[in-house]
Amino acid sequence: MAYESFASFVAALERAGELTRVSEPLGTELEITEVADRQMKSPGGGKALLIEKPTVNGKVSPLPLAINTLGSARRMAMSLGAESVDAVAAELGSLMKAKPPTGFREAIKLLGTALDLRHAKPKSVKNGPCKEVMHRFVEGRASSVEGLATLLDLPIQKCWPEDGGRFITLPCVVTRDPDTGERNVGMYRMQIYDGQSTGMHWQLQKVAARHGRRYYETGQRMPVSVFLGGDPVFTFCATAPLPDGLDEYLLAGYLRKQSVELVKCETNDLEVPANADFVIEGYVDPKEPLRPEGPFGDHTGYYTLPEPYPVFHITAITHRRDAIYPATIVGMPPMEDFYIGSASVRLFLPIFKMNFPEIVDIALPAEGVFHNLVFVSIRKSYPMQAYKIMHGLWGMGQMMFTKYIVVVDDDVDIHNTSEVLFRLCANTDPQRDSIFTKGPADVLDHATSEIAIGTKLGIDATRKLAGEGFKRPWPPLIKMDEAVKAKVERLFGQIANRR
Repeated sequence: MAYESFASFVAALERAGELTRVSEPLGTELEITEVADRQMKSPGGGKALLIEKPTVNGKVSPLPLAINTLGSARRMAMSLGAESVDAVAAELGSLMKAKPPTGFREAIKLLGTALDLRHAKPKSVKNGPCKEVMHRFVEGRASSVEGLATLLDLPIQKCWPEDGGRFITLPCVVTRDPDTGERNVGMYRMQIYDGQSTGMHWQLQKVAARHGRRYYETGQRMPVSVFLGGDPVFTFCATAPLPDGLDEYLLAGYLRKQSVELVKCETNDLEVPANADFVIEGYVDPKEPLRPEGPFGDHTGYYTLPEPYPVFHITAITHRRDAIYPATIVGMPPMEDFYIGSASVRLFLPIFKMNFPEIVDIALPAEGVFHNLVFVSIRKSYPMQAYKIMHGLWGMGQMMFTKYIVVVDDDVDIHNTSEVLFRLCANTDPQRDSIFTKGPADVLDHATSEIAIGTKLGIDATRKLAGEGFKRPWPPLIKMDEAVKAKVERLFGQIANRR
């Protein structure tokens, strides 16, 4: 289903018993983080929170703040308008199976075709709720009639004690390739420098950074627009590991079963969803020096230290009158991003399986802070097959950031970390069953000796075959006789009924 506003999604969460209202004033500086962190670390992700009176510098903001709205399996599925993420993945997989691809490049092309089967191409409209209140900035001065005047009026959080300032944590950042015109919607944190400028933390390997490099080469001012809120599927699509050139609005239209209505921005030619809650328009000037951004308490569980990044200058802010400010926090897992990342894996699993038919399942444990650790189960049929999978996954999009891949057999529940670790310890000889390789690393990874460059470790925890240098008989796994299990099951059932 399509949500016509972020407020309608929040209302749906409340009806489903997935939301708690907080009516007491709560500070955007650290206090909201502490409350939200406790919910995120509760069993199953806790509840979403609607902070009705967030305070900024001691003053109550007129704009409520919602956090942890995607922080459970159920809420993630609700954001996609489905009973479960697996149901959405199965539907997308069945569309793509209509014409099996012969390679990765064809699989990506077919994905775009499959999404378009919903007639989900975005469509342009003249106006929308995101423009109910408009503020333009002329030569550094705000021109507005009502509502907020600058970024400083938004309930933007300072999340952790050593953060360099307040950060927008769920911005959907819209950029365009100056050569092809293809747009991208990504998610890059934004540190508030003042009321009209922020940092733009698009990392080296991100699509927006590639767009930015072309503008820096030409010296032309780069238009950038940011939106927050609207249908929650927009937030998910901005984080989804789509291939460069595949429109996130197309994926959003497919998932919500309704085309995304786009409206042109007031001060640049970029388009944003008409039903967004907030739109922040502006530019990056290639002639301007980079500015230190950070520290920031990051999804790694550690602070990202200051690094130079572009400055985003604001030319306009528009918003709905009934806007709700969407936010999240990242830090030591488990956090809300675990459920977002897990949904991405489930949704794109059919694509992985098309390129690697032996794959049964893929999991990103919370302890791996998004993509550091990946578990893969396969149907193994020939020697060294696990290594084929490792190298293949490291070559696919954001999987290049994965530091550790553990491959197990198809009878292992990879969502049970204890079961995977048992196979890892029982089925491996460390020297024989491990491989080190080099490749790109996450810019946020503080453990690498050089920024964005690191090593990867693959571990083959599958049963070993003779062709893999194993010359001994492989022992059977201890399992109880099925008939005995059934008899005891009946017996214990009868005993329970006697109480």
